[in-house]
Amino acid sequence: MDFQLALIIGLTFVIHLIGTLAYAFRIAGIRTGHIAIAFSLFNVLVLISRTSNSFQGPFLAKRVENAIKSPVLHDLHFDFALIIASASAATLIGGLLIPTFQRYSTIAVSSFKRNRSMPRLLARSLTPRGVSLIGSSAKIPSYQNLYLLKLPTDVPVSVILMNFVASALWTVGVLAAIYAGAIDPDLRVTASTLSSVINGVATIMMFILIDPYLAALTDDTVSGTSDDGFFRKVVVWMIVGRLAGTIAAQAILVPAAQLIVWVAKAI
Repeated sequence: MDFQLALIIGLTFVIHLIGTLAYAFRIAGIRTGHIAIAFSLFNVLVLISRTSNSFQGPFLAKRVENAIKSPVLHDLHFDFALIIASASAATLIGGLLIPTFQRYSTIAVSSFKRNRSMPRLLARSLTPRGVSLIGSSAKIPSYQNLYLLKLPTDVPVSVILMNFVASALWTVGVLAAIYAGAIDPDLRVTASTLSSVINGVATIMMFILIDPYLAALTDDTVSGTSDDGFFRKVVVWMIVGRLAGTIAAQAILVPAAQLIVWVAKAI
């Protein structure tokens, strides 16, 4: 593995790890009752994710360009399989870090509520006391969480399935658009701009069908009309759906890239 591929894998890992840790901030918002502050603090991590995303595309495009020039030296399909595998690994690790990270985020929300200064919060987290507090908050996921994987009738199966589909499409969207350039090099510039063909469907599902349900469930849990245990059960299953979606992305990479090539020829 060369440095360029390792960097792309690292950036992909960061993007999907932060996406999974979003659930921890929902839990922190419920525990503290300060949902708006929790999501505001999460936006700091979103900045890191978006920065990683802005670098991922150019590095991927450069790798495809090199593969077109020297096809013998590159196995693009294997490279992209490793990249998608890093997304699955990040989702799994992010899920395992939820108990620890929701404690971190709960402490951060409470601290920000007192000081109301992001620079001060970041500075305090780097002090010896802040570092020791972070260390003492680390928690291994409880084996009791396995019981949450039992699928009772009250878990919204349709939402979990939509999260599975949206995660698969979101994982493969940018990758397929750039991989399409290797399938038809003459259309690689057009193809690289057509990630919205895949991502558009995922975006609609996430922001119109999935996120509103989670937002309403979060509010219901804060108000007491829904049980905290049920919310955690839904979160566990959402992470399972997300993980399964990143794994399924391996199978749809090439068909998605071929669809983008077809669209690039048609427009």
